[in-house]
Amino acid sequence: MGETSMQKGSISIVEKIGFGMGDAGNNMTFAAVVMYLSYFYTDVYGISPAVVGTIFLSMRFVDAITDPIMGAIADRTRSRWGRFRPWLLFIPVPLAIACVMMFTTPEGSQTYKILYAFVTYAVMSLLYTAVNIPYCALGGVVTSDHRERVSCQSWRFVLVGVAYLILNSTLMPLVEWFGQGDQARGFQITMGLMCVIALFMFGFCFATVRERVQPVENTSNGLLKDLKTLAANPKWRQVLSITFLQAFQFFLRQGAAIYYATWVLGLGAAGISMFVTSGVVGGMAGTAISPLLTRRSTKLRVFIASSLALVAACVALYFVPGEQVVMAAVVVILINIFHGIGTPIAWAFMADAEDYGEWKSGYRNTGVSFAGNLFFLKLGLAAAGGLVGFLLSLGGYVGGADAQSETALTMIVLLFTLIPALVSALMTLAGWRFGLDDVEMDRIRVDLEARAGDRSGRRRTSSKKHRPGAAQPAVS
Repeated sequence: MGETSMQKGSISIVEKIGFGMGDAGNNMTFAAVVMYLSYFYTDVYGISPAVVGTIFLSMRFVDAITDPIMGAIADRTRSRWGRFRPWLLFIPVPLAIACVMMFTTPEGSQTYKILYAFVTYAVMSLLYTAVNIPYCALGGVVTSDHRERVSCQSWRFVLVGVAYLILNSTLMPLVEWFGQGDQARGFQITMGLMCVIALFMFGFCFATVRERVQPVENTSNGLLKDLKTLAANPKWRQVLSITFLQAFQFFLRQGAAIYYATWVLGLGAAGISMFVTSGVVGGMAGTAISPLLTRRSTKLRVFIASSLALVAACVALYFVPGEQVVMAAVVVILINIFHGIGTPIAWAFMADAEDYGEWKSGYRNTGVSFAGNLFFLKLGLAAAGGLVGFLLSLGGYVGGADAQSETALTMIVLLFTLIPALVSALMTLAGWRFGLDDVEMDRIRVDLEARAGDRSGRRRTSSKKHRPGAAQPAVS
């Protein structure tokens, strides 16, 4: 696999922070889409919830084509910076511009507004694909040590939590301050500021992270062959289900959070920021302790246990009355702690599945593999965004109203509690089916390193035999 001795030891803290900064940069835009775009479209731009759900879902059909293509392009990229890092250098600037345009509200007819929302959301999604698939693939090539991967992913999601903290603690207050009563202007200026911060984060990631794991074979098969090879890997298919379900339950809660805080708990802008921020802090705490737990037990056991705890906490929140704001905030913190524990493990599973596939087939297609995972993550986002929009519409939610009906309030509570609980239960089952434990991953890693050593030895022997000017055996 072209590994150096550095892979077999620890990665420096600076590089782990740098790796995490890449996803922090991603989430300065992506978290805003997850948490605020639905609200922005319905309550600021004036689009119906059903249309918003349709916009979110429609882009996933495009992603089904563009994600694997982007993965294949990243796998075949050759530069002095590696295969995946160049995309972190060149794409963030247009992504930032697209994000600001997405939170811009030009005047026009309802049809024009819908068309503008669709086009700007589509452009942002495509650019996000172009930077995030290479970034996610980067997590599979910084090291071959599956335990260090959990540590890298833990740092990643702690720093994602930092991005969420910046957004959630400042976004709505900044919208009010910049907008001075005009939320549309406030959102536009605030997102411009967030995107500038994101550019610095991407730059730090590019400057500090290195690619070390190289495929045993050259990636020269074609996209269809890559996909066929991946589809034959049962562990990759199982990881896709984990990715989808984890994203689905998370984005359901994130998409419903602002509605829950506003209409069920009755909080204002400052209260909403504090409520959502408390959940982010819980998530950061969970990701921070995840490596500690996986040192005491296996990744698989910790993932299953944290997923079961997540189910129980979501069900408990359903029974918390809206007047009990502090109790609701405490349960939300627990929910996010349990989610945070499982998140870096799930992303480590992705690289484990790729190692398993290379061990079985001899081919490593990191970009296409992570493209599939990112597509299922975005599918989970779309399904969550669509479900939030459709169920709010079904419940009679009215954007910008002074009060909501009991049916609408019930829908909001279900979207924030019991529906995520059901999805998390399915995620627990998917984790159990994945079944790759640490002992087997150690064996696979040793075997892959041995194969890489054998190939390297054969190449050196072949080079000596065919070196110009080398002595040739006598022929009688």
